[in-house]
Amino acid sequence: MDKNAKIYLAGHRGLVGSAILKNLKNRGYTNFVLRTHEQLDLTDQEAVAEFFRTERPDYVILAAAKVGGIIANNTYRADFIYENLMIQNNVIHHSYLNNVKKLVFLGSTCIYPKHAPQPMKENELLTSPLEYTNEPYAIAKIAGIKMCESYNIQYGTNFLAVMPTNLYGPNDNFDLEKSHVLPAMIRKTHLGKCLHNDDWIAIRKDLDRRPVEGITGNSEKDSIISILDKYGIRKADDGYAQIELWGTGKPMREFLWSEDMADATVFIMESVNFSDLTSVIKSKEIRNTHINIGTGEEISIKDVSTLIKKIVDYEGSIVFNTNKPDGTMRKLTDVTKLNSLGWKHSVEVQTGLKKLYEWYIDN
Repeated sequence: MDKNAKIYLAGHRGLVGSAILKNLKNRGYTNFVLRTHEQLDLTDQEAVAEFFRTERPDYVILAAAKVGGIIANNTYRADFIYENLMIQNNVIHHSYLNNVKKLVFLGSTCIYPKHAPQPMKENELLTSPLEYTNEPYAIAKIAGIKMCESYNIQYGTNFLAVMPTNLYGPNDNFDLEKSHVLPAMIRKTHLGKCLHNDDWIAIRKDLDRRPVEGITGNSEKDSIISILDKYGIRKADDGYAQIELWGTGKPMREFLWSEDMADATVFIMESVNFSDLTSVIKSKEIRNTHINIGTGEEISIKDVSTLIKKIVDYEGSIVFNTNKPDGTMRKLTDVTKLNSLGWKHSVEVQTGLKKLYEWYIDN
């Protein structure tokens, strides 16, 4: 790739997109096309068509998506499937129409069946039913994989699909209703620590930065206590703070630092082509050319909560609400394909959690 090539990075302000932009700049790329959601609604077909006709990017990285945790995925099912399908349909199709040299589409390992053998290889795709709570989102991402494959087969494009595992890092979403598990746990534990220490200055500062359902640091104390309790952050009868987490704590999860994910994405953009992924396929049927991106390592939610408790220096208790869903019990990626292409992660979860908490406090 020429360092002056025009690169359109969709979703440049999000968790993944901001890390990719930073990585590209560090590698010497200078010619970026960036648009906020307010400037370009990727669900608007005509707006996307006009954007591509005008800008004519050489490369596209599609990191824009509607994302969220278990609650959000299960509550806003129609929004998740509609918006994600519209975004990727528009961007992928108009990349083809405007002769984009290479596109990298970012999905998620939630594309795999609920009971897929562990660790999950790329060829497990579409072999059995999905996890119900995030099925609409997963189906949208599967459609994105098949779009990339199909355009490559029919039109000779060079569109690649990468499936990252659970991501966390700078610019993460710490919304208590809609965030993923790690930022939600870090924020809950931090607020639990503040409540335990009766540090209302810190609680109000946190809510000023990130209001919860309209409750800010200027809200009445009773309103703040009520909203914290709703999200499982409270003081128990013994005076100790208590935070409640969903499920049993037994599910195993794999976590990847977002800046590692960004490095893998740019590595694939620079070094991997669709032909590299099809050359090993002996059958006439070309499928499962997507690439898992992860660490190949897992940790239980309970053990993660213990690590976060230590990092935050929280002295209260953590309880698990077993009436709430666990989601998939294991979700570990097989990263053999990625490693064979020449890339491996560098940030372990213990280090990443400490860095994420430091970022949260500073931002």
